[in-house]
Amino acid sequence: MRRKLVVGNWKMHGSLATNAALLQALVGRSEQGAEMAVCVPFPYLQQAHAALKDSAVAWGAQDVSEHVQGAYTGEVSAAMLGDFGCRYVVIGHSERRSLYGESDEQAAAKVKAALSGGLIPILCVGETLAERETGRTEAVVSRQLDVVLRHCGVEALANAVLAYEPVWAIGTGRTATPGQAQQVHAFLRNRVASADADVAAGLRILYGGSVKAANAVELFAQPDIDGGLVGGASLVADEFLAIARAA
Repeated sequence: MRRKLVVGNWKMHGSLATNAALLQALVGRSEQGAEMAVCVPFPYLQQAHAALKDSAVAWGAQDVSEHVQGAYTGEVSAAMLGDFGCRYVVIGHSERRSLYGESDEQAAAKVKAALSGGLIPILCVGETLAERETGRTEAVVSRQLDVVLRHCGVEALANAVLAYEPVWAIGTGRTATPGQAQQVHAFLRNRVASADADVAAGLRILYGGSVKAANAVELFAQPDIDGGLVGGASLVADEFLAIARAA
């Protein structure tokens, strides 16, 4: 049985002072039956490591370089993240794709680098509003997923997490209905199953897109939704913990 997972993506938020209060609220408060993690900005990895190392809450980063090392100014490698005890890393978030031009191929290379470095990649896929309204949701998410399958092999997903995040629902207050989300999650699982049924059965697929305590119970009740990739709500301890309780 797949264990539910709730991951907080802090994005470019935080300070040493505000982080300390938020992390302290999470220590010792992991919800029974659900795994919790927070993915924090690079400068705060040491703070997360120190605060959470003796807790049941894991931590990780929001991006990773596809390169192992070298003359890549500003990049951070998987090995560097490992030095700070990271378990997870978010890859291919829609903001990385849209704002910084990250391609499907680059996301796949980052998945491979993360796995080689002992990290669990959280691969994000999702469609824009225009793509949904023109009936291209499945074509878009399958394209994003298939590049990773070709580059890394389906067996790589045995050590990865998939996150479906409809771009039109991120930070907008709009949320895919549980039925809409379940339809895409089931499609993704079936696509992986066509290559390896066992990997598909064990693959955790998270929903990301304005997840809140108010909608988490209904979302997480869907058979193919295995938790959430939570944005703004992960910055409020009580809200994030309530989402974890829903999981």
